[in-house]
Amino acid sequence: MGAGPASASAPEIVPTAVHAPSGTHVLADLSGIAAEKLSSCAQLESLLRAAAEAAHAQVLFSHFHGFGEGLGVTGVVLLAESHISIHTWPECGFAAADIFMCGNAQPELALALIKDALQPSISQVSAMRRAPPAMLE
Repeated sequence: MGAGPASASAPEIVPTAVHAPSGTHVLADLSGIAAEKLSSCAQLESLLRAAAEAAHAQVLFSHFHGFGEGLGVTGVVLLAESHISIHTWPECGFAAADIFMCGNAQPELALALIKDALQPSISQVSAMRRAPPAMLE
């Protein structure tokens, strides 16, 4: 088999800032929260959607599930820029939030709104930059 014709290399795709494959991933463990703030799917969904808007992210879809009267909630808001999720344990006054946003979205603004609404007495937050290896250098 002979070599085929030389193929032109594919054009380089340069992502726009909105669709950049890099972003910040924030994990927040929030403790000391009043139980009544942690068991309503509707209230938590409204909070996380508002947090996404505050961060200048585009909401695509959301789904929340409650585990019963007075029990916890698990929920996710799917974003064009990635996601925000929350898992709550009212009996412990605890919520675990996960906020990952790429492009121009600002996850720290989302976290500030969530913390303002839930009023935890203790917040343990970690953040990391996520991107393809070439973009992290």
